[in-house]
Amino acid sequence: MGVQRSSSPLERLLADPGRRGRITHVERVPARPGRHADWPAWVPEIVVGRLAAAGVETPWEHQVAAAEHARAGRSVILATGTASGKSLGYLLPALAAIHDESARAEGTVLYLSPTKALAADQLRALRALRLTRLRAATYDGDTPRDERTWVRQHANYVLTNPDMLHRSLLPGHARWGGFLRRLRYVVVDEAHGYRGVFGSHVAQILRRLRRVCARYGAEPTFVLASATTAEPAAAATRLTGLPVVAVADDASPRGEATFALWEPPLTELRGERGAPIRRTATAEAAALLADLVAADVQTLAFVRSRRGAESVALSAKRALEEVAPELAARVAAYRAGYLAEDRRALEADLRSRAITGLASTNALELGVDVSGLDAVVVCGWPGTRASLWQQAGRAGRAGQPALAVLVARDDPLDTFLVHHPEAIFGTPVEATVLDPDNPYVLGPHLCAAAAELPLTEADAELFGPATTALLPDLVRRGLLRHRPTGWFWTRRERATDLADIRGAGGAPVQVVEAGTGRLLGTVDEASAHTTVHEGAVYLHQGESFVVRALDLDDSVALVDHTEPDYTTTARDVTDIRIVERLRTTGWGAATLCFGTVEVTRQVVAYQMRRPQTGEMLGEKPLDLPPRTLRTRAVWWTLSPEQVESLGDMDLAGAAHAAEHASIGLLPLFATCDRWDIGGVSTAVHPDTGLLTVFVYDGHEGGAGFAERGYDDAAAWLHATRDAIAACECLTGCPSCIQSPKCGNANEPLDKLGALDLLAELLRRAT
Repeated sequence: MGVQRSSSPLERLLADPGRRGRITHVERVPARPGRHADWPAWVPEIVVGRLAAAGVETPWEHQVAAAEHARAGRSVILATGTASGKSLGYLLPALAAIHDESARAEGTVLYLSPTKALAADQLRALRALRLTRLRAATYDGDTPRDERTWVRQHANYVLTNPDMLHRSLLPGHARWGGFLRRLRYVVVDEAHGYRGVFGSHVAQILRRLRRVCARYGAEPTFVLASATTAEPAAAATRLTGLPVVAVADDASPRGEATFALWEPPLTELRGERGAPIRRTATAEAAALLADLVAADVQTLAFVRSRRGAESVALSAKRALEEVAPELAARVAAYRAGYLAEDRRALEADLRSRAITGLASTNALELGVDVSGLDAVVVCGWPGTRASLWQQAGRAGRAGQPALAVLVARDDPLDTFLVHHPEAIFGTPVEATVLDPDNPYVLGPHLCAAAAELPLTEADAELFGPATTALLPDLVRRGLLRHRPTGWFWTRRERATDLADIRGAGGAPVQVVEAGTGRLLGTVDEASAHTTVHEGAVYLHQGESFVVRALDLDDSVALVDHTEPDYTTTARDVTDIRIVERLRTTGWGAATLCFGTVEVTRQVVAYQMRRPQTGEMLGEKPLDLPPRTLRTRAVWWTLSPEQVESLGDMDLAGAAHAAEHASIGLLPLFATCDRWDIGGVSTAVHPDTGLLTVFVYDGHEGGAGFAERGYDDAAAWLHATRDAIAACECLTGCPSCIQSPKCGNANEPLDKLGALDLLAELLRRAT
């Protein structure tokens, strides 16, 4: 079979009549013409000429609007769709500052991106303009030592990341004095990615940057680029601590797009409690990718995990080898962890259409310039509507028609979404959630700031109201010393080591192959108890290992290469204690609360299961220390009278099922993943004396997710009940109330009881 072009990519996928029932909804997004604007008069002629030579004849309206704000000294966020040309919005004022003849000295620009790959991509685009006055360079962990000196002394457009800003540039600000003194613009790219704990750390890093700049007499304007997001100005203001205006009216052209929601079919297999098992999303995505490649439809499949991306590419290749062997070589995988030259080669092959099908992690979501694709397959809900549109926007660039397919995983949120398309297409994208005032975030950054320049009382306005209360505690703990002129860092170690900005916890655990001493990878300290405990099955680049021993003192897990016919899942017990109620709402006799809690969790055993059916093969005990987390939670209670009105039911099972489903649906309302949050439920909690269900942030001090759940509780919990009710199973399955991360092996669970419980809770909800 050779290459076959159908009249429509979606028709090609539906050539098999058995697939038609898998589509739950098709959304048609109409084409949109572009709206041009004139070049601002202040843009140097040479810049206009070089941009025209690069194919940019005239800018779009939103690009000019953002550039004009920045030029006028107003910090601005440009929040428009994928492929809308956001980079031109910050390039125009940045390049004008570098070419400014009226200034005593040329201006400088600091560009921040969350990944080194994106910064490298931006650097290539800058150098392609061939502007002699532009001296652009990356400054990251891969920059050689001798080159770093040149960057500090000569570069006027420095591309780096928050990690390098935190650990190198700010602590060594004296060596950057010349650059900082002339700093005109700070560009924050992919700003929607700075959320949760990571976003809260970056918010404080940007405040430290502003403070150090002020020391050199500079007050740079911030220009942020973001995927479409709710309340972009408010989110950018919270991130930078500055007033920020938003430009969100996308004036770029868009071709017609078809967006299909796709649910894999049920199989004959049965899992826990006899629940039916669906075909996996990765198997379905691989089949779709193979069919589209066979039809010469250039397709990018987004898969959440590195292993999943490799699996989708391999399965698609095998399918093509059976029907069109010459096409198998035109399918590849792309993910973080590949060498930079391999990634660049894949990107070049995709642009030249030497590759027709690519399975990728979100490494290709973050701004790497890949254009002209025909279709995108999104394997599993990517976490947020903003991310979904970012990924889908990779198809249909340059105004051509496009196809996007969201393939649902067997998960409560995915199942809910493919059966409630209005939650995707009729709803604005999420607001970015972050909490710079989290004391576990703010404290380490106050120490880092004091090491850069002694803190004074005036700094409380910059770092936030929690500063005043935190400083005495930092002094008491011996981290800072208070003198009449301010607060000083006096310890020998680096203050920046206190702030773990990626939120990984303590030192990462190194995974080492016992027989060879080969370092396979690392696991963050917070996950070690559940992923590399003794006896755990650990996967690395398609190979299986079993953990021989976990040494927590030395942060090492020793593993043996083997091929077990089972997977492992840790089982834990969790207790939760209410520390402080911060907000309370009455829903009739029911109560909704938000506050501070202390969660104690201990992994006590692990289970071995068949990978295909979930059949339990056995359980072995573990002896691991408990872990305590002080964080924020949202919780709800029912009164004894309400519980009595429900009649005879398994209260613990009903509350447990409601907890699981609500955790699965919270990411629809807060920009989080279900792995960012946890839950506890009990028929009678000792602190309330009532039936209580908790959902908490899985990060020290909280990340803002539980608070968003409290704010949107009525809509969130209504969606939770709808998701359970709509599921076609009888007693509960992974699509509604079972959880892949349950520490109690999904026992007890009562699906019908959860429906009654939530109905009673929501009877008077507002």
